[in-house]
Amino acid sequence: MALVLHSTNNNKNASKALIAAEYTGVKVELTKDFQMGVSNKTPEFIKMNPIGKVPVLETPDGPVFESNAIARYVAKSNPDSLLFGSSLIEYAQIEQWNDFSAAEIDANIARWLYPRIGYGVHIPPAEEAAVAALKRALGALNTHLASNTYLVGHSITLADIIMGCNLSIGFRMILTESFTKEFPHVERYFWTVVNQPNFCKILGEVKQAESVPALQSKKPTEPAKPKAEPKKEVKKEEEPQPQEEEAAPKPKPKNPLDLLPQSPMILDDWKRLYSNTKTNFRDVAIKGFWDMYDPEGYSLWFCDYKYNDENTVSFVTLNKVGGFLQRMDLARKYAFGKMLIIGSEAPFKVKGLWLFRGKEIPKFIMDEVYDMELYEWKQVDINDEAQKERVSQMIEDYEPFEGEALLDAKCFK
Repeated sequence: MALVLHSTNNNKNASKALIAAEYTGVKVELTKDFQMGVSNKTPEFIKMNPIGKVPVLETPDGPVFESNAIARYVAKSNPDSLLFGSSLIEYAQIEQWNDFSAAEIDANIARWLYPRIGYGVHIPPAEEAAVAALKRALGALNTHLASNTYLVGHSITLADIIMGCNLSIGFRMILTESFTKEFPHVERYFWTVVNQPNFCKILGEVKQAESVPALQSKKPTEPAKPKAEPKKEVKKEEEPQPQEEEAAPKPKPKNPLDLLPQSPMILDDWKRLYSNTKTNFRDVAIKGFWDMYDPEGYSLWFCDYKYNDENTVSFVTLNKVGGFLQRMDLARKYAFGKMLIIGSEAPFKVKGLWLFRGKEIPKFIMDEVYDMELYEWKQVDINDEAQKERVSQMIEDYEPFEGEALLDAKCFK
């Protein structure tokens, strides 16, 4: 009996087993005319998987459900397959990445995507949490892939098959280029993997989403209001005492920065000017910055990394700065930053310039972003022309900066 996979042909979870079959040479037949909501509700299907989830693999020894378990079964069906690596440690690392892919990548893509396309209630704080968790996971993945072509070893393993399939629905439906550009090594890895012939055969051409899906969420069902009981006549001597009113829910506390006096400097206007200036940067963007800058409503700060002698590997230093900028995401509404990685050889220096709302570094940033303690912070004196010129040079990525070449410059906006 051949292995039979019960699923539609466009299910990314079923694709894991089908791609594994292409690499192992194991024959897996996809059921014909499978209909979601119909085929998986039949008594025969429920007998194989009592909760009716798809896919299910039918084998000579009995059914297997859960997509990663199915992919493992197919990968191990050929004893000569190297999809589980060539050593015990590689096997463990492959399983490590399979668990990471399920818990950190697939789950958070689903929490972001599904409510937006109508498969659940859209709750903004839940979406924000999902996006933040996904960025954290992709940041960790990006760091690993900075020095690795594949997840484990030097060729495709089951870890790459599962990760590639889990990422594919994200890239197709919600992970736009503007979102994934923060994770260049993940981008390189994903396109490398999905363009392998065995992936192409199953996934077809993968095109990246151009925009985040517009909301089509279900609205929470409101409980039915109880019918009003007829009023009873109350005698004077039995008049009810006034009851205490229910305490109104406390409003969410505002960020103290939102309570500051209005500033003539509109941060989003500066960010647009910075992003849209392609020529004559000094005359247009830098001049525009100083024309906009409001020292009563904003403050400028230099930062210098305290442990530059540890920055001996370029990609590790770049990832360190990238991680810092990801963790600063909570401050996007109130800040603009430039981080320069300086030097043509190790050890590399990391220096930054930050514009913050208010006259101090916001307390919530100091409390929440642990990287802040890794830097020495000094407020810019804009009356000092030398410091003012240094600000201008950092904004425009001036090179050589303080006599040294720039390895890279990253912007937070």
